[in-house]
Amino acid sequence: MKQKIGIIGTGDVGKVLARGFLHHGHQVMMGSRSPDKLEVIRNSIGSTLVTGTFKETAAFAEVIVLAVKGTAAKDAILATGADALAGKVIIDTTNPIADAAPVNGVLQFFTERNDSLLEQLQRAAPSARFVKAWSCVGHVHMVDPKFPDGRPTMFICGNDQQSKEVVSGLLQAFGWDAEDMGAVESARAIEPLCQLWCIPGIRANRWNHAFKLLKS
Repeated sequence: MKQKIGIIGTGDVGKVLARGFLHHGHQVMMGSRSPDKLEVIRNSIGSTLVTGTFKETAAFAEVIVLAVKGTAAKDAILATGADALAGKVIIDTTNPIADAAPVNGVLQFFTERNDSLLEQLQRAAPSARFVKAWSCVGHVHMVDPKFPDGRPTMFICGNDQQSKEVVSGLLQAFGWDAEDMGAVESARAIEPLCQLWCIPGIRANRWNHAFKLLKS
C-alpha cells in the first residue's frame, strides 16, 4: 500500500529514506525550518519531492519519519506540535547520542538507563503513534540492504499494534525483517544497539554490517 510519507529532518538519514520511499512509489514531503536548505535538497533528490515546514509536512503525511539528531528530536516534535501529530504514525529513527566524544569507541547517551528517547518523545506528543525503527543501522544500509547472509533484522517497538504493522510492512518492502519487541519501554534496549553497531566503525572504520536475529 502506497502512503504519503513526511520526513522531518534533512540530514543523511532523511535524504536516504526520502529517496527510498520515492523509489518504492510513495509520495514524499520533507520538512525543515530552513526553506533554503530544502530547495537544495529538492534539486538533488528530484522534482517529485515536496517540501515545506514541519507543520505542513505533518498535515500532508499519513506516516511521518523523524530523522533529526537525537539532541534535536524533542524540539522538532514540540515545534511541529502535539495537535498536528495526534493520531499520526511516527517512525522514530533517532538515538540519544550526546555531543560528548565516544569513550573507547562507545558513543555516549544523554538518557538514563531506565528511560529512552522514544519514551521522552511519546510523552511530548501523547496522542501520536510512535514506532522506533531504522535506529540500529547506518543510513547507507537503510534502503534495500544487501548482505551475503540474507535479510537483516530491524528491531521495532511502540505502544500501538496497528502502527507497528504499518511500519513492519514498510520495512519488509525495504528489504528488512521486522522484529516487534513490544511497547515503548523496549526502546531502552533497542537504542543502545546504535552504540553496539557503531563500535566497529569508530574503532576500525568498519561500517558494513547489520544485526540479524536467529530463531529456532
